[in-house]
Amino acid sequence: MNSPGRVIGFINAAHFIDHYSMLIFAAAVIVMGPALGMAYSELLPYATPGFVAFGAGSLLTGWLGDRWSRRHMMLIFFIGIGWAMISVGFVHTPAQLGAALLAIGIFASIYHPVGTAMIVSYADKLGREMGLNGVWGNLGVASSALVTGVIGQYLGWRFAFIVPGVVTVLIGIVFAMTVVHEDRKGTKQAAAQARVAKQDMWRVVLSLLIVVIAISTTFNAVTVALPKLFAERLADLTKSPALLGVIAACVYVFGAMTQYTIGRLLDHYSLKTVALPLSFMLAPFLYLAASLSNLPLIVVSIGIVMGAFGQVTVNDAMVGKYTTEEWRSRAYAVRYFVGFTAAGASVGLVAWLYEQGGFVTMLHAFAALCLLAIAAAIILPREIRTPQPA
Repeated sequence: MNSPGRVIGFINAAHFIDHYSMLIFAAAVIVMGPALGMAYSELLPYATPGFVAFGAGSLLTGWLGDRWSRRHMMLIFFIGIGWAMISVGFVHTPAQLGAALLAIGIFASIYHPVGTAMIVSYADKLGREMGLNGVWGNLGVASSALVTGVIGQYLGWRFAFIVPGVVTVLIGIVFAMTVVHEDRKGTKQAAAQARVAKQDMWRVVLSLLIVVIAISTTFNAVTVALPKLFAERLADLTKSPALLGVIAACVYVFGAMTQYTIGRLLDHYSLKTVALPLSFMLAPFLYLAASLSNLPLIVVSIGIVMGAFGQVTVNDAMVGKYTTEEWRSRAYAVRYFVGFTAAGASVGLVAWLYEQGGFVTMLHAFAALCLLAIAAAIILPREIRTPQPA
């Protein structure tokens, strides 16, 4: 039997890598534009196919995780996404860039339906492990902005892709050597213990569908746009790409702390009790951010990432609590297909809104979208908790 702690450790590392790899381009594009002779709004859409594949690919990878092997799928993830990152460092044309970013998105689509299902299988306390796993993903987001800024400034943008790619391949080799077989039993099954009345199940599905579309779109838009937003609005504080990366990383740390806190709360309170107050955070903070700069913008950005990342933890726990082991990868596949497909569209939407009216128009639009998260939390029914098995 695989050690639960070891397996969860690798899955947490994979979550870090997954988000890190998808957001290198968002930070590097600021310096890639002049190098490739293209404007920010011209270059950004080349990331769209990768983000669409990030979501669309989850249907196939989730099915393979359930029907074939989650362990083998995670090995493909580590090796494949590592080589895809390395390949971006060798592109010379926009078409090559789009193809390499597409490859990153395809391999990145493996993690969420397969890795999250493995976390649920091995978790003793579901909320705690989901929260910690979310922290690792959030640290990947934060580190991507920070490390890419530093490497891009001192070694060039190509090495910002090559270095993490090499590290990821090495982690994959260690994973292959230490997690040597498939084991679905794990330890105690902390999942699928919360229930709602059968006649209310449609409310769970509807609530999840609404909040996933709204939050995934906003989450991706914010993480893609934040480096550029800071570069524009924090000009009075600094123009250094490395320091801007540090500021973005510090903002994301608050999101990480929120995910851990929300995870712990979900072990003690119902989803609705946690989700309802959380749903009121995003819309007002996004609206305020549209007109702010410098220190006030940093403070409001902290509120935005706390709301967005906290919602992601609630969404993942919702699927884990209501699905059985045999269908879990496929359930997460549908959740992430809907979420990441919407998120993929957000990249082009950010570029279009930015052209129409800069970040003011963009942030106002996403503030309006996040009103749907409030409606989703209100729709969610109360849980009928069942005793935890011995």
